[in-house]
Amino acid sequence: MIAIIDYGMGNLRSVQKALERVGAEAVVTASPEEVRRARGIVLPGVGAFGKAMENLRRLGLAEVIADDVRQGKPFLGICLGYQLLFESSEELFEGEAEEPTGLGILKGKVCRFPRSLKVPEIGWNQLRIVRETSLFNGVADGDYAYFLHSYFPVPEDDSIVAAWTEYGVEFASAISVDTIWAVQFHPEKSSRVGLAILANFAEAVGK
Repeated sequence: MIAIIDYGMGNLRSVQKALERVGAEAVVTASPEEVRRARGIVLPGVGAFGKAMENLRRLGLAEVIADDVRQGKPFLGICLGYQLLFESSEELFEGEAEEPTGLGILKGKVCRFPRSLKVPEIGWNQLRIVRETSLFNGVADGDYAYFLHSYFPVPEDDSIVAAWTEYGVEFASAISVDTIWAVQFHPEKSSRVGLAILANFAEAVGK
């Protein structure tokens, strides 16, 4: 069973339906105990970084996610759920004076697109795949995925980057390290490419 983390941010049902479409058993849950019992974790999300971390900590989920991921449980971060893997973000929420801290599982920070660009980036954009990863089985270099974001992670270690995407600047649109996979785009909105990615993650979990 795959646990889709419910912390009050994002359209979780669309992720659940997409996983079910590729044959995975997936539940939407805010229960730390249920997350611990799950064989894999999906952390989706749309919204403010600081608010997301506040919710995860309040629900007792931040520690559970970090512990499970560090112990090797398969993890897929989507959009904001990808950004939360990192140490901090430039995104300030409702007058925050300091940059909010993330889960800190990966080293790096989340940055805003340059002010000269139209944000958020909305729509289809290409993936430049630079590393082999099981997450991209059936996905070709140059394939398109659907994006909706104003911020993007900057990993300290470029070797974990599986794909880059260009939107005014080049940013890490996917990472892969051990049993951690994460993407800045929305696989549940990315048609064939997205379904292939979700099927690959379900395969890694064992469905």
